[in-house]
Amino acid sequence: MSLFARLQEAAAPLRERIRAHPFVRGLGSGELAQDRFQFYLRQDYRFLIEYCRVLALASARAEDPAVAARFAGLLNLTLNVEMDLHRRFARKAGIAPEILEDTRPAPTTVAYTNHLRLAAETGDLPTILAAILPCAHGYWEIASAIRDRQGWDRHPLYAEWIRMYTSEEYAAFARWVAEVLDRVAVELPPGREASLREVYLRSQRYEYMFWEMADRMEGWSI
Repeated sequence: MSLFARLQEAAAPLRERIRAHPFVRGLGSGELAQDRFQFYLRQDYRFLIEYCRVLALASARAEDPAVAARFAGLLNLTLNVEMDLHRRFARKAGIAPEILEDTRPAPTTVAYTNHLRLAAETGDLPTILAAILPCAHGYWEIASAIRDRQGWDRHPLYAEWIRMYTSEEYAAFARWVAEVLDRVAVELPPGREASLREVYLRSQRYEYMFWEMADRMEGWSI
């Protein structure tokens, strides 16, 4: 069993809870309240800004020039294409550009992105990969599970989100990140897997909390 497969197995209960979360199920049924989806998009926009910094550090940490180039390409794609697509998608959802740009990160968004940046700023490439895989691979898992159900395309906007994360391009990216982790794991010293598992599981917990945050439309209590 590969390292990624072992991490997935360790996170199986968390992954199942994410797929069963009311927000995720609402995306699939089309019954998710629009204000909650808008809240999610605004927080995801703030998340993507910090995620770009993590991709930059992944490129810097990669010893294989081909891996470094791929992460650099992903950074460019995210900054110059995906962010613009996100802005357009947010506008379709009824979010004015100035509202999107002025969004204040919610507590969970701050905590999750701080966790990712700490992993990227103080860790090596395996640490970064373990930190981002619950998001990078998890979105493909979630969208694929939704698409397996009847009526997943009932809501046009949510169906567009599902199609985006089940596209061949996104699936290839998700698989590639997992493959790179397994490739670099061959050279890891004994005992290193435990620390990577902790990073991975923490990101999985934050993934669940991110959906929970959007469902509750979490704000600062003070």
